[in-house]
Amino acid sequence: MMALMREETTGTGGDDDRALAALAGQGDRAAFAALLDRHYRRIHRVALRWTGNVPDAEDVAQAVCIKLASAIGSFRGEAAFTTWLTRLTINAVQDHHRARAREMRRAEAYAVQALVDGQAAPDPEDKTKALWAAVRQLPHKTRDAVLLVYGEEMSHAQAAQVLGCREATVSWHVHDAKKRLAVLLGQSGDECS
Repeated sequence: MMALMREETTGTGGDDDRALAALAGQGDRAAFAALLDRHYRRIHRVALRWTGNVPDAEDVAQAVCIKLASAIGSFRGEAAFTTWLTRLTINAVQDHHRARAREMRRAEAYAVQALVDGQAAPDPEDKTKALWAAVRQLPHKTRDAVLLVYGEEMSHAQAAQVLGCREATVSWHVHDAKKRLAVLLGQSGDECS
């Protein structure tokens, strides 16, 4: 057990992750802490890429850590732990977005000023920020495919495994995103490649 916890935390540690997850699922707090220590940066990075701002990413990352405590027992090891954890994080982001949408509808229904996000609009001169902001406007399946392939640098096959779809579906979403982003950004389709 201690050898597993001393592993270098920069790698994915597939078999080590499975062993730690099995121990954590049985209530081993040290194993759970080791998993969180090993993968918290990934959780936060995915949350930040999907939400686009640090406060929301921190909220999502905290929610994932809490959810992970109860969900770890359901990890069956059919996929890599990182794949399962990424899916858990994406689900938490979607829950967060739905909760935010409900809050906004309530605020509008009672004619209360909408909550201010506190994040400035992307600087038009900063093309990277503008691109990621546009990606976050895409339909959720298309957005998720783009963020996994380009943001997380996954292959189409890996992204398909996380999203629970076929590789061809991911490829289609990426192709569709390029066309949509060209329109959103007011560019020719070649610049989104």
